[in-house]
Amino acid sequence: MIHNLGSTSSLLNQYIAELRDEVIQGDSLRFRRNMERLGEIFAYEISKTLAWEQKEVVTSLGVASCEVLKQQPVIATILRAGLPFHQGLLNAFDKAENAFVSAFRKHRKDGRFDVKVEYISSPSILDKVLIISDPMLATGASMVLSYKALISKGRPSHTHIVSILGCNQGVDYVRKNMPDDNYTLWLGAVDDELTAKAYIVPGLGDAGDLAFGSKL
Repeated sequence: MIHNLGSTSSLLNQYIAELRDEVIQGDSLRFRRNMERLGEIFAYEISKTLAWEQKEVVTSLGVASCEVLKQQPVIATILRAGLPFHQGLLNAFDKAENAFVSAFRKHRKDGRFDVKVEYISSPSILDKVLIISDPMLATGASMVLSYKALISKGRPSHTHIVSILGCNQGVDYVRKNMPDDNYTLWLGAVDDELTAKAYIVPGLGDAGDLAFGSKL
């Protein structure tokens, strides 16, 4: 199942517009904060699909029957661009366990590249809900490889893949190459074009550089 939250008018679209705006992008603090706020919005929407249970809560005046999450998810992100987005998800799911994957593009002399997973830190995700985020779903290769690395820690009961921006090619790649069918894809917007260097157009540029500064 694919959810494109940008297809419905909401504050999510305002925050994405600011992420794309090359003038506003000059403020890296605002860029990070907008990614964080988007993470909170995605977390709220995902929470509607999770399992809940009743719990009696003692107040100063009596007892209230309240709904609480039956199980906390595991929140995973792909370093480094995903950190502010991850923080937004964690702000909402504040009791969640966390996982981190270091995936990077290893460029060849012919201009193409391979995606490599260098590092993973994760709790067991066996029979848990996994939320894996990356701000940009470009080729889709990083997401699929990161998921394959994470399931070495156990098969989740369900996986939510979350990206702020995606492109049609990346969405198609995920649909064709995910080793499991038990997942939901959440996007804020879907762009049509992917350049030869695998940048989404119009996209927003390099999310990691805009959030944390350019790299060598």
